[in-house]
Amino acid sequence: MSGIYIHIPFCKQACHYCDFHFSTSVKKKSQLVDMLCRELELRKKEIDSQIIETIYFGGGTPSLLNSEELELIFKTIFENFEVAENAEITLEANPDDLSEEVIKMLDVSPVNRLSIGVQSFFEKDLKLMNRAHNAEEALNSLKLAKNYFDNISIDLIYGIPRQSNEQWKENLSIALELKIPHISSYALTIEPKTALEKFIQKGKVKPVEDLQYREQFDILVKTLTGNGFEHYEFSNFGKPGYHSQNNMAYWMGRNYLGIGPSAHSFDGNSRKWNISNNTLYIKSIEKDQIPQESEQLSITDKYNEFVMTRLRTKFGVKTSDLKEKFGGKYAEYFEKNAAKFIDDGLLKNHDKTFHITSKGKFLSDGIAADLFFIE
Repeated sequence: MSGIYIHIPFCKQACHYCDFHFSTSVKKKSQLVDMLCRELELRKKEIDSQIIETIYFGGGTPSLLNSEELELIFKTIFENFEVAENAEITLEANPDDLSEEVIKMLDVSPVNRLSIGVQSFFEKDLKLMNRAHNAEEALNSLKLAKNYFDNISIDLIYGIPRQSNEQWKENLSIALELKIPHISSYALTIEPKTALEKFIQKGKVKPVEDLQYREQFDILVKTLTGNGFEHYEFSNFGKPGYHSQNNMAYWMGRNYLGIGPSAHSFDGNSRKWNISNNTLYIKSIEKDQIPQESEQLSITDKYNEFVMTRLRTKFGVKTSDLKEKFGGKYAEYFEKNAAKFIDDGLLKNHDKTFHITSKGKFLSDGIAADLFFIE
């Protein structure tokens, strides 16, 4: 099984916290879509004979694509790849793009899952983050989308400056009232060279204390698991039957092909990443050249990635898997170094399967990093 990720590198405006690759100028959008299609054709042999189980339009803002552009990309995919009949096909969308006309267009397309970037239902939060939509558009887009789509995910951000715990609870309450079946929730992180970092450095925005992050994460977990959601990955919560198959594929180490500027690919043994420059990307693809770099993963790299991703999920780490995939040395190393986290109540071991405990969940990345094999 494989997946295809397509990066649409355009946005109406720059969110203050975002460090993804995008452009606020859409002048080259049509030309770039043509090159996305050409890259799909050029790289089809990389996953030749593999069935495509997931297709994911990320960005950027994929909801800026018009019907002709979307149709052209789907035509290219279905002509060049074998797509499973029940493939999960997700498109990320911003609330301000989701008019009823756009939602109807997406409804008749192969898209069967929407991931809507709400982030917050509070106006003050949206303004601080410089989101293109307002609180009313966030609510209206979800009410409209539910008339046409059953499989909907929303993004919500916690740890926003001046966001009280009560306001965070209200965000979650609104999502529950709307009966959204999947929620991805992330802490607002201060990425280098973003507007938010500059605001904090200049004292215009007060940084969030660690306690707020922890309290709001705990509220998130308690609220959603108490309302029928499974906490199946650190930042992801889904009702039964609504877990993201695209994200699951990443965490389970399956192959995927990344198309477009800055997109990453993985074939089980190596990673590739395209250049993060729209103009240079277009010029290269016009010459039938893929503008990318790559790295070959060592067995230690693979072990470390396995530990990092699996500890974030409901599956945990089985020492039998470590032994089978990487050898006894790595399985013994993991068990030996996991002991201190078990003693501290941060990990639990049940029949040689290790999971992060409730106490350790907020520290999962740090725990995984301490379990990395350092040569």
